Amino acid sequence: MNDTNAYTLVPGGILAPRGFRAAAVASGIKKPGKLDVCLIVAEERVPAAAVFTRNSMAAPPVTLSREHVDDGYVRAVVTNSGNANACTGPGGLDDARAMAQAVGAAIGCQPADVVVASTGVIGVPLPMDSVLSGIEAAVGSLDAGTGDDAARAIMTTDTFAKQLAVQIDVDGSTYTVGGMAKGSGMIMPNMATMLAYVTTDAPLTPAACAITLRSATDATFNRITVDSDTSTNDMCVLMASGCAGSSVIDTQHEAFPALASAIEHVCGELARMIVRDGEGATKFIEVIVRGASSDADARDAAMSVANSPLFKTAVFGGDANWGRVVMALGKSGARVEPDKVEVVFAGITTCQHGTGVAFDETAASRALAEDEIQVVVDLHTGNGESTVWTCDLSYEYVRINGEYRT
Repeated sequence: MNDTNAYTLVPGGILAPRGFRAAAVASGIKKPGKLDVCLIVAEERVPAAAVFTRNSMAAPPVTLSREHVDDGYVRAVVTNSGNANACTGPGGLDDARAMAQAVGAAIGCQPADVVVASTGVIGVPLPMDSVLSGIEAAVGSLDAGTGDDAARAIMTTDTFAKQLAVQIDVDGSTYTVGGMAKGSGMIMPNMATMLAYVTTDAPLTPAACAITLRSATDATFNRITVDSDTSTNDMCVLMASGCAGSSVIDTQHEAFPALASAIEHVCGELARMIVRDGEGATKFIEVIVRGASSDADARDAAMSVANSPLFKTAVFGGDANWGRVVMALGKSGARVEPDKVEVVFAGITTCQHGTGVAFDETAASRALAEDEIQVVVDLHTGNGESTVWTCDLSYEYVRINGEYRT
């Protein structure tokens, strides 16, 4: 990724790039007055790409949207929050289709050009009267202003809206990339309940969108975990309006690397926001594994540590318990030679050559009291390296998820 100094932060979120409008309304799916239907519309059918959950219990909106984005073009994305429309049988797919048809009829496009997303409680049929009236109201209030309401409308247990936008100058042209996401719990994407939308006014081709999004997702959203659970409804969508006005940018264009880097930067910032907002989270944790026999081994090892409830609760309690780190390494499936493992916990070396070393517990407690914690593991078996972002596991996580439906 390029130096972030190359990017200029700009306001507007998902609507900062030219060529898009959005609206958000309260339709009654959630509590009265809570925004719960979001519509993002491009001025015309535009190049697009999407990645989706790998959960085999994928929700009907995921099934439908996979079909709709398959040709590489999209006109609109409609999202409802508060109800996942997952595990709802054939009627759930009918309801997802009805959402696409309602948007298409209202804005003048084919239903197949509409991506449909839902997030919320699993196993409850959508209240379609509310959803369809919400879509009608959203179409009537489309605006090219800011994406603030849109970012709030897709939230469920999130405690804050997640959005940002950046501009980048490439060879005399200025391009903007905007994004928004939701996610707090059920987070370990395989592309968590996570939705993410990215827009750009760069004239990317459908193939360039697909390659860029896949690469960006692998480097960002697929490197986060809150609780190791992959949602039935995850998706990430990229749309490119082309309103920046330069020549078409394919993967061979000289501007492509810089644009791909900007898109990855936006996805990375959104991914980190999701981790920071992990349900009940008090600490942001970066797990770095280096010296692995391969990058894949490093990723497996880092994800195993990041997903360990014992490791996460130790960090919550301010305990530099490196034993929980090496335990997670050993079960990861990565190649581990016990007498070579080194662990640096919050800047303090706690393990060398696979065994503990004396360290100042008081200093470790002070280090672990910080909001951001870094744990570095060196396996000393090769050159592979990977980074995963996670958070601690607190009492509040149990409370939130224990009361999710009540």
